[in-house]
Amino acid sequence: MNVRLRDGLWAVCAFLLALVTLVTPLGRPVEWWLVVASAVWAGALVPVSARWPRTAILLTAPLQAAGNLLAIAPTSLVIFRAGRSLRSPRQLWAAVTGTAVLLAGFGALHTWRAGDGLTEFVLETAFTVLFLLVFPAVAGALVGRRKPLTQVLMERNDYLEHARVLTASTARSDTRAHIASEMHDMLSHRLSQLTAHAGVLERSAAEQAPELREQVELIRKTSAVAMEELREILGVLGSSVDADADAGTRADVERLVAASTAAGVSVHLDWSGDDLADADTRLRRAVHRVVREALTNVHKHAPSARTRVSVHAGDRVHVEVVNGRSSEPRGGGTRRGLIGLEERVALIGGTFDAGPFAGGFRVAADLPSHPVVQEEAGAAGAVAEAPPPITAEILTVPRAVGSGCLATLSVVPALGTVLVLLVIAIFSRGEMTQQEFDAFQVSVVHEEEVTETHGFGVPSDHAGCFRYHVRDDSSRDFELCFDRKAVLVAKRELAR
Repeated sequence: MNVRLRDGLWAVCAFLLALVTLVTPLGRPVEWWLVVASAVWAGALVPVSARWPRTAILLTAPLQAAGNLLAIAPTSLVIFRAGRSLRSPRQLWAAVTGTAVLLAGFGALHTWRAGDGLTEFVLETAFTVLFLLVFPAVAGALVGRRKPLTQVLMERNDYLEHARVLTASTARSDTRAHIASEMHDMLSHRLSQLTAHAGVLERSAAEQAPELREQVELIRKTSAVAMEELREILGVLGSSVDADADAGTRADVERLVAASTAAGVSVHLDWSGDDLADADTRLRRAVHRVVREALTNVHKHAPSARTRVSVHAGDRVHVEVVNGRSSEPRGGGTRRGLIGLEERVALIGGTFDAGPFAGGFRVAADLPSHPVVQEEAGAAGAVAEAPPPITAEILTVPRAVGSGCLATLSVVPALGTVLVLLVIAIFSRGEMTQQEFDAFQVSVVHEEEVTETHGFGVPSDHAGCFRYHVRDDSSRDFELCFDRKAVLVAKRELAR
């Protein structure tokens, strides 16, 4: 619920509650204009407590002089909210102390107007200060201190989760670097020797066994390609990618096409759109791998076929390598290279297709210009991202027995006061018989003897007077008037 809307609802509730005194007087009668003024005052304190908490605490004191008990009771909610907002304990208790002094002063003024004794003044002031001021302030201060601590706990939890992710990522990088080192030590040297020996064997075969020259040349080229692939794999597994800076650019693709042409394959390049020199590294590397793997397959399976390499760079990058019919019989492959290409293209959010086409073979990839998927999105596992931080609501539920209950108890005095007053108003007898009226003696009967049995009745037009209905007679009322010492000074019968 919106904060302003919630404040508005609380303000309206406090205002309407204070206006109940106009319909059902609780305690001593209060002038109607004073009831309305205190109701407006109580309702206005709710939004004031949100922006100016210290001022709101001090402004609860004047309600004590109004004598409207239903306007005083909701002030505990205002004080609780103000105490929760104030971060400085010194400011809070300075405001509480000042308010207690003002409450005592306004209570003394109200006691003097009503003619109460010193004992009543002390008891009323002590109850108001303790239960409607100090206790809500303490509860609000404790709940207010818990809120920043909860925020710190959430921030620390979020920090630890991210630290755990970084630690796991570092461990994976170390493991991969170790694997790359082992592969380099075990395979790189052997492949280098194999390439060197294949070159020597190729030269010897050209002189001594020309019929084996093509097979020996294929061995040399295959070993060279295997060395390049191993270096790329080592770069991916290592801490950094040891790839050419211009991989996937137009110049890089032209070199691949030129190398295939030099090896005896008829290859034509069709490039349209901008160069990819400034494109994402993952995109350029994918373009390089698609073209290179497709041309490698042409060398293996259709070296005599005419081949076309097409690259269109626009909103998306479309790469296509198509070879025509070949005079050599097409051998069966393992398709491992094509499967690896499909996985690489999928990792950056592209689509891949490879299969027979017009008697030849076609390899095509449609790649996004701005890849949004991380290259290793599936490798991080369950710790790729830190889980969302724990919310304040989740942290609050297990603590409801603690500060939550304390906050609830802070409003119990106010709610209890309202409930008691309403019960008195509902169940008190606002009427009396003729015999009971005649038994009241002027200058002898005290106000408490009447109100304990018959309630306060209805305020009369005369100050200090109450009207009571005559039981079994709807045409008459009794009026009882008391002085400042709460002693009966006059009584009379009135017609309705």
